[in-house]
This record gives sequence, structure tokens and C-alpha cells, in this order.
Amino acid sequence: MISRYADPQMANVWTDENRFRKWLDVEIAVSEVLAELGEIPTEAARKIRKNANFSLERIYEIEKDTHHDVVAFTTAVAETLGPESRFVHLGLTSTDVVDTAQALQLRQACDLIEAVLHALLDTLRQKAIDYQDTLMMGRTHGIHAEPTSLGLKMTVWYCEMERNLERFRLARQAVEIGKISGPVGTFSHLPPKVEELVCKQLGLGFAKASTQTLQRDRHAEFACTLAIIGSTYDKIATEIRHLQRTEVGEAGEPFATGQKGSSSMPHKRNPIGSENISGLSRVLRSNAMVALQNVPLWHERDISHSSAERIILPDSTTLLHYMTIRLTKILRNLVVHPKRMQQNLEMTGGLFHSSALLLALVRKGALREDAYTWIQRNAMLVWDEGADFFQLIADDPDISKHLTKDEIVAIFDPRTRLRYLPDVYTRVFGA
Repeated sequence: MISRYADPQMANVWTDENRFRKWLDVEIAVSEVLAELGEIPTEAARKIRKNANFSLERIYEIEKDTHHDVVAFTTAVAETLGPESRFVHLGLTSTDVVDTAQALQLRQACDLIEAVLHALLDTLRQKAIDYQDTLMMGRTHGIHAEPTSLGLKMTVWYCEMERNLERFRLARQAVEIGKISGPVGTFSHLPPKVEELVCKQLGLGFAKASTQTLQRDRHAEFACTLAIIGSTYDKIATEIRHLQRTEVGEAGEPFATGQKGSSSMPHKRNPIGSENISGLSRVLRSNAMVALQNVPLWHERDISHSSAERIILPDSTTLLHYMTIRLTKILRNLVVHPKRMQQNLEMTGGLFHSSALLLALVRKGALREDAYTWIQRNAMLVWDEGADFFQLIADDPDISKHLTKDEIVAIFDPRTRLRYLPDVYTRVFGA
């Protein structure tokens, strides 16, 4: 597991101790349901609840001989009980316990992830509002396009994270599912009622039909959802990295007192947090591919998925939790440079007003093709010779036949491009 990125609570979810505790929770729940249905003595179930235990060291010791972790576990538990030990694992197969317990671990991990997803959404909402009117250049293909606002960028991210939260909630439902259906899913030793009652007691859903395993499309959906969220983080991080570039310099990561950007260049302030997030998102996407490959298993079960899941599920949940916390911190403390934004807006001498000029000319009766030609010939002089775009437009005889100088001045006001931004905010955040 990628332990260096693990929050202590998340790290605890994926410890052997917690995994075996969840196995024991399943075993106890089954015994209690069997007692409720009159299949085993009530007193036996009570003693199992009270006394059943294990030590990791003993499980590891037994497993050296059995080469089977569930057998080692049930043997170690049996050693902590009396005659009632014969009712532990009664009618179960290994995967009944393993898959159901893994769902409990995933629920713990998902609770932690969902909490930090809400914190990220809250941060994005606040920043979107704070920077609603912070004017900056919008870029397409990396080239100046038309003005936008930093707040709108964050509003778009907020909307995407709302969708991600909904995806996450659906995906966690898919994996917070238990199964107690026996060796090939036919309930050959225990009736479906046991599965339903055990899962209800554990707070899980149950599979309507299964083989010896829960079907791995569930886990593939979950891993793909984590990868999608990670890709959103990569998108945000990539934008921050671009905005922090020396040539742009409009926003960037906070730089702590005492922080160093380079071992050889003392002036450096690098977007290392965003780069870290971009890199880890690749791991999430790679893990999603593994989860997709886990979907086809031989017949009613093989264990080709098991070894891979012991890596990808702890790693993906741990990484997404870490990445969410780190991205939230970056956004909360984002350093914004409005003056540099203004300088960049003015960098091309107003070329970004070309589309507004085109529309204004068309509305005044010019043919679109003619208007395009008039504007473009002046724009090329700005690109090639550094001429003043406003003056060129104001002096152009074809354009001046349709637009007055005052009308051109009004068109060259960049804030007119944001006049409908409050409508967008109302759509997203309400009145």
C-alpha cells in the first residue's frame, strides 16, 4: 500500500488487524442470524459475540502451515472459544466472509473520502464567489481568446465536483454489498434469508444473485469513479500549473516560509503540489484498468482478482483521500495576482475584442465575410508589427462606416463580456 500518502484513519482501514476484525464481524453476524432462525443455540451465539477473538501473530503462525488465510483465521478464532466454536463459519465459504468484510472496509474508506469531498466542494464554492469579478484572459488552444473570470473557472470545477460526488455515492453503493450465497452462489448450505438478515445487520446491501464472489463489475465501477475524480483533480492541477508559469504568472500555489524550490536555484517557486496530484492521478487511472481486467473470472470463481485488489483498493482509496485533502489546501491558499491578469489582458492590445467587433458590424448591416476580412487585416498588423489594435480599428474606413468611435470604445470594454455571469452563478449557486 502507498503508506506515505495515508492519513492515519485511512491507513487503519487497510491494516490486517482491521481486515480480520471485519471478518470476525461477519462471522459473528452469521452466528447471531443462525441463532435467530433457530439453527444454532442462542447461548452459543452469545458466547461467540462475547468471546470470539484472535491475535495477528497466531493467524500468521497458522497460515505458514495452511497457506490459507481464512482457515488460519477461523482456527485462531476457534482457539479463543469453547464447544461453541463449531458454529463459527457454519455453512460459509471463504468468499462469503472475505467479500462481505471487504465491503465493510470500503464503507469505512468511503466515509472518509466523502467527508473530504464535501470540504473540497465548500472550498470551491467559496473561491468561486470570492473571485466572481476577478477578470482574466480566457485561453483556447493556449492562445488568448476572450476575457473570463477566475470565479467562473472555479464555478466550472465546482459543478464537475458535484457530478463527481454523485458518481461517488452511486459507486460506493455498488461495492457496499455483501453475499452469503455459498461456494457457487446456489445457497447450498444456508438459505437466502441468512444473507439478507446478515447484510441488514451489518448495514450492507446484498447481491440479488452471485457466484462464489460478488461480481467485479461493481469494483470496476468504483475504481473507475475514483479515477474520474482523480482526473478532475489532474485537470485543476494542470490549470494551476499553467497559471503559475513564469510567462503567465496569474495564480499559483502557496509557498511556505522556509520552503525551497530547488537545490541549485534559490529563486525557484515550483507548483510541486499540483504536479504531485497530476502524477498520482495516473496511478488511479492505472488501477482502474486493473479493476476492469478483474471483471472476467473463470466460471463461478477464481482468485486472479484477489491479489490485485489487495493493492488497488487500498491504494486508490488512500490516494484519492490524500489528493482531495492536498488539493483543498492548495485552493484555499491559492495565491492570485490580479495585476498580472490585467497585464496579460492588455498584452495583445485588445485583439480579444475581435469577435465582439465582428458581431457589432454584422448587427450594423455589414456582411459577415466582409467584416471578418476588415478585422482580420488589422489584427494581423498587431501580430506582425505590434500596432495598436484600437487605433487601427478606429481609423479603418470600412469599419468607421458602420461603427462610431464611441461604439468602438464600448466594445473594447472587457467587462461587457461578463455581463451574464450573474445568471450563471444563479444557476449554480442559487439566488
